[in-house]
Amino acid sequence: MEYFVQQLINGITLGSIYGLIAIGYTMVYGIIGMINFAHGDVFMVSSFIALIVITALGLTVSTGLGLTIVALILVLASAMVIASVFGWTLERMAYRPLRGSFRLAPLITAIGVSIVLQNYIQITQGARVKPLQPIITGGYTIMERVDANGGFVVQISNMQIMIIAVTVVLMTVFSLIIAKTSLGRAQRACEQDRKMASLLGINVDRTISMTFVMGAALAAVAGLMFLLYYGVIDFFIGFVAGVKAFTAAVLGGIGSLPGAMLGGLVIGLIETFWSAYFSIEYKDVAAFSMLAIVLIFLPQGLLGKPEVEKV
Repeated sequence: MEYFVQQLINGITLGSIYGLIAIGYTMVYGIIGMINFAHGDVFMVSSFIALIVITALGLTVSTGLGLTIVALILVLASAMVIASVFGWTLERMAYRPLRGSFRLAPLITAIGVSIVLQNYIQITQGARVKPLQPIITGGYTIMERVDANGGFVVQISNMQIMIIAVTVVLMTVFSLIIAKTSLGRAQRACEQDRKMASLLGINVDRTISMTFVMGAALAAVAGLMFLLYYGVIDFFIGFVAGVKAFTAAVLGGIGSLPGAMLGGLVIGLIETFWSAYFSIEYKDVAAFSMLAIVLIFLPQGLLGKPEVEKV
């Protein structure tokens, strides 16, 4: 039981990171009906930006609590601003000129941008992994079992608490933005019919650009959380995490924000439990197999809505 609870905590933490990245995929698809395959590399670039700023500030585990909080806010703001610029530029250069073209054109362009970002980071930062010493340490003991084999302790670290709390807060905030604000109404209108939204006075180009910016900002938060949690990054993490997050978005129901978060949690839990109880080499096979099974019986995903064509 104790081992199961520990893996449950680890899986929720990993799934929260996947969910934050998946929201960016699902927001873009919800409005323009296309997958931004460079989104995972925006997440990767954000991790490197966070690492550079942390190194420049000299932030370590011995830094006081107050200074650590201020420094992390500065790191997060820097990563979000630069990632938002990347997201806006990506939409302006790779998607907007091809919006009226055939559907594969923006997809191919996004893959090209993804390769450019990977190679740019590889050239400027090197191909080796970049480590970071733990900055947020400590945690709490939830359960403990003592037996002849030495026992087992279930712990949740402060870093895990922070990741889960940040994910819940951001999920709530973005859901309220979509549901209650004028930007959210404009996004929902563009999702239904961009031409009619334009006729009603909505600036479609600006709405789509803001969607890319919001998705990139969420990717920046996920990039910082990933860096602080795992303490090691390289130029290839964007591809791996991007594929997992895209899988999470499809599993939860592409176009649904709660579905993206649910899909992220499901993928994170499957990977964690499979690695804990079976073979870690096949954790990706287990995750993608679950995706295939769900899509066979629920083609729209767990929380997605079936598309209805009006004739």
